[in-house]
Amino acid sequence: MDVSLLNSAFRAEQFPDPERPEIAFAGKSNVGKSSLINTLVNRRSIARTSSQPGRTRSINFYSVGGDIYLADLPGYGYAGVPLHVKRKWKRLIEEYLKNRSSLKAVVVIIDIRRGVQESDIDLITWLKAIQIKIIIVITKIDKLSKSEANRQVNLISDHPAVKNIDQFIKFSSKTRQGKEELWAKIYEALSD
Repeated sequence: MDVSLLNSAFRAEQFPDPERPEIAFAGKSNVGKSSLINTLVNRRSIARTSSQPGRTRSINFYSVGGDIYLADLPGYGYAGVPLHVKRKWKRLIEEYLKNRSSLKAVVVIIDIRRGVQESDIDLITWLKAIQIKIIIVITKIDKLSKSEANRQVNLISDHPAVKNIDQFIKFSSKTRQGKEELWAKIYEALSD
């Protein structure tokens, strides 16, 4: 699969031309977003991973196979980021989500160990209000026993904010579980 970092946008003027359909990836800091993207495109470090949350400060656009763009949005909800930076990210992300004509879906990533957080609820509610397709990916399922993982997935999928979303994928970057299923949901969104 031919994958490359197209650009990192700190302002809306830096977004690439919306000539290809796009899928965006959003989630709280440290939910495994970069690892998920790397696993999805079979690269070790196309999206930079860090043990330090809040490192992605731009929208990173990746060209995949010359056909689509993947957009890696800055993680939200990290307390260690200064308030003025958070406000800047919020404006950038809102501009992107509200006005990006080529955006087909947003993959909302939830860490299985943390469950649905207030900031996840805010994002999901907002995406529903502006009628953007949502795909929920529950990451780090390999970190729990199978029975505990199933219990957590049930808790997440029963949460009122996500109850009506039928797109739930259990994902592990370590075992690659959910990779093919996520690609199937992405291609389904692209064809809508």
